[in-house]
Amino acid sequence: MLQLQILRENKENVITALKKRNIDAGPMVSKVLELDEKRRAIQTQLDNTLAESNKLSKEIGMLFKSGKAQEANELKEKTAGLKEASKQLGDDLNATATALQEQLYLIPNMPHALVPAGSSEEDNEEVYREGDVPKLSEGALPHWELAKKYDIIDFELGVKITGAGFPVYKGKGARLQRALISYFLDKNTEAGYTEMQVPHLVNEASGYGTGQLPDKEGQMYHVQADDLYLIPTAEVPVTNLHRDDLLAESDFPIKYTGYTPCFRREAGSYGAHVRGLNRLHQFDKVEIVRLEHPDNSYKALDEMVEHVKNILRELKLPYRILRLCGGDLGFTSALTYDFEVFSTAQDRWLEISSVSNFETFQANRLKLRYKDETGKSQLAHTLNGSSLALPRVLAGILENYQTENGIQIPEVLVPYCGFDVID
Repeated sequence: MLQLQILRENKENVITALKKRNIDAGPMVSKVLELDEKRRAIQTQLDNTLAESNKLSKEIGMLFKSGKAQEANELKEKTAGLKEASKQLGDDLNATATALQEQLYLIPNMPHALVPAGSSEEDNEEVYREGDVPKLSEGALPHWELAKKYDIIDFELGVKITGAGFPVYKGKGARLQRALISYFLDKNTEAGYTEMQVPHLVNEASGYGTGQLPDKEGQMYHVQADDLYLIPTAEVPVTNLHRDDLLAESDFPIKYTGYTPCFRREAGSYGAHVRGLNRLHQFDKVEIVRLEHPDNSYKALDEMVEHVKNILRELKLPYRILRLCGGDLGFTSALTYDFEVFSTAQDRWLEISSVSNFETFQANRLKLRYKDETGKSQLAHTLNGSSLALPRVLAGILENYQTENGIQIPEVLVPYCGFDVID
């Protein structure tokens, strides 16, 4: 959530920056400022009314002590009117503050200066590429055919149990999943991230804290009876560990990693491009989250990008990095780098990770602050990244490592799997 002070003092700069997202934020920003002005005016009225009421109450007490009951009772009638006015002003203040908050929730984060202009994923900027695309034998199969051939993932069984987008991993497929999770967690903890196990359901406050609500409410599974949401990513519960916290500068950096299943409705996702593991309603992901001093957050972002690059190097998967354009940038992000693995059998790039800096946007929602060297309270910066999402990494391994004699296991995963080939 953008800070009110920034909107007040830099209205035109905010509107201009948000044009990179291909939106006209003028009406939204103006509405926020109107509500803010109204809220402050009501607050002033309420403060003045309460002050007058308190003054009269003291006068009434003195009049009664002086034996001037009639004058005291006359003032009591006036204070009754002031109390009624105060109640109405209090109700108006709460209603206006709620409307202001709801309007603030609708404004996305301001893109960083490095974010390129553009309206869709076609305008994303490739900034790095590494790895050679393997040359597969004739008749190479996409991962959903390989899964069936080697009986390691059963998509139809998942449909029987739950529905489309909920695969069942079997035998060596399940062990490879577990191996990837353990490998990712080990790489992250070796890099200084503290492993956390967190709930897979969150309350509404957590959803608002990291920005999934109200922006992605329709994409989240909602347990209405308990008013809880199944998490779309570990980012939500892990970042909310520090909601309403006041940190010290010496606490930074705070680095967490966590494995969770993720749940996404993915409404409207159909077609060949979402076959197999390409898009699921339930999938596994290992996340990294950082809380940083504002002066260090972009250095931290670069470190996170390098960290994911090193993992992909060890897996020996061909990949590229994209800097997302304004039209493809997530609602809460100031700057995002997407990692994509090349799927040789599908002849296309598959997104496997997003690494983002949210600057103060999430921290403002979370009320996540720290005390600077002067003792003043400041908003922290938050960052997160996939390290990594399993489905498309698994798809890339199955397709790029397939041979005529089976699917080879990347060397770095063999100690975790206990086997070196799926045949």
